[in-house]
Amino acid sequence: MLHNYFVYIMTNEYRTTLYIGLTNNIQRRIAQHYFDSQNAKRSFAGKYNCIYLVYYEGFEKPNEAIAREKVLKNWRREKKNKLITEFNPKWETLNNQII
Repeated sequence: MLHNYFVYIMTNEYRTTLYIGLTNNIQRRIAQHYFDSQNAKRSFAGKYNCIYLVYYEGFEKPNEAIAREKVLKNWRREKKNKLITEFNPKWETLNNQII
């Protein structure tokens, strides 16, 4: 199954802030978050240094990804933490592991 859209969660070095986003090119988006955190700090992810990918889901259709992003953004932090921990138990950085 080919995934053209991704819902992802980025965090900062200390895993205290979460950023949930949607993209059709996850590697490019990670690079944009990193660049913004080092330079302009115009976005939420840049301002809070959310440059570490800890969770992602792939989707074929954009409307499915958009719906999932909205669901995740409405969750409480505890539920988001549980989702990440089930997917990535040690909250390891996945930036270089995703294609």
